[in-house]
Amino acid sequence: MERQVYDRMRALEQTHWWFAARRDILSSEIARLPLPRPARILEVGCGTGGNLELLKAFGDVQAIEPDAESRAYAAERSGVTVQGGLLPAGLPDLGGPFDLIAAFDVIEHVDDDAGAVAALAARLKPGGALVTTVPACPWMWSEHDEHHHHKRRYRLPAYRRLFEAAGLKVRRATHFNTLLFPPIAAVRALKGAAGLKGDDEALPPAFANRLLRGVFGAETALLRLGSLPFGVSILLIAERP
Repeated sequence: MERQVYDRMRALEQTHWWFAARRDILSSEIARLPLPRPARILEVGCGTGGNLELLKAFGDVQAIEPDAESRAYAAERSGVTVQGGLLPAGLPDLGGPFDLIAAFDVIEHVDDDAGAVAALAARLKPGGALVTTVPACPWMWSEHDEHHHHKRRYRLPAYRRLFEAAGLKVRRATHFNTLLFPPIAAVRALKGAAGLKGDDEALPPAFANRLLRGVFGAETALLRLGSLPFGVSILLIAERP
């Protein structure tokens, strides 16, 4: 990602509605997994460390992050050991397999996404879970994706096949960020048609931030009832048999 994206993430990820509500959703989904307590956990591509505290609630956490400045910040803030490394072939020695591996909005950054999934699958214990999120809907491609150095956005069937090809069993495959999909899609489409540029990640006013967090966060309950048919993002959880 561009330097400014890391810097913005560090400034916003504790309070911005998208990061906060996504943590609520991810925490709820992970809590439903049959993990040992404490679990051995790895986050790959932890960025500035905004998800490390939620993962620490489930066990002992290690992390990998290729950006040196973000790696240092994440380690200092969380107390988690954060090593450098790159998917698929550049992962460090991590000392054995994991009960849970998390890759939140990471795989879309990797040229060899199939190799990345296979590399993560190889580091799971039998019965271990790989929890991932990626952006959905290729037609929503925008300046946002370019600034984040995304290689692609995904359709759910194609994304699911990456995990099946790696020998994993898909436990959960759903869209999310569904309730806000219409306005987000409309804004992206209008900006693209008009050729407008600009940041769509700024922190909104406090009232709007609370409202958006509440709407997005309501999907925590919806996802307990089943999968969502469309959305801005994809959540997929796979298990090593």
